[in-house]
Amino acid sequence: MAGVNVADLLQRARYWGIRIATAESCTGGLVAAALTDVAGSSDVFERGFVTYSNAAKVEMLGVSADTLAAQGAVSENVAREMAEGALIRSAADLAVSITGIAGPGRSEFKPEGRVCFGLARRDHETRVETVEFGALGRDKVRRAATAHALGLLVAALE
Repeated sequence: MAGVNVADLLQRARYWGIRIATAESCTGGLVAAALTDVAGSSDVFERGFVTYSNAAKVEMLGVSADTLAAQGAVSENVAREMAEGALIRSAADLAVSITGIAGPGRSEFKPEGRVCFGLARRDHETRVETVEFGALGRDKVRRAATAHALGLLVAALE
């Protein structure tokens, strides 16, 4: 991914003894794929959850159905619950989550290109943020979101 040296990210995690999990929706596993494209990543990458549907978010990550009903899947609270759920349901120390609208199109209240991220780390406060990538097209939004998530992991390891 542009701007992020994944091998360096993995080496930092390895140095600190940190294992990583991903919880992805609109990126469909692209962050996990980027991490596992590097040979030897298995000692750092613990697992990835691809929870494209709301039911999968609830079943696999423990996201609250009430949160989904009240705020929709593309919200910082869902991103928080996804990241925290990935930590709870894995042996990882650090988890990044992504939920958004890659496009084409938008929902009634949320524009194409809006992506919410969560970053959860054991014994740390979970961070969330929303990035408006804009209507770049599905592929570009997914790639930009993947690069952003990798950047969040790098920042967490500095």
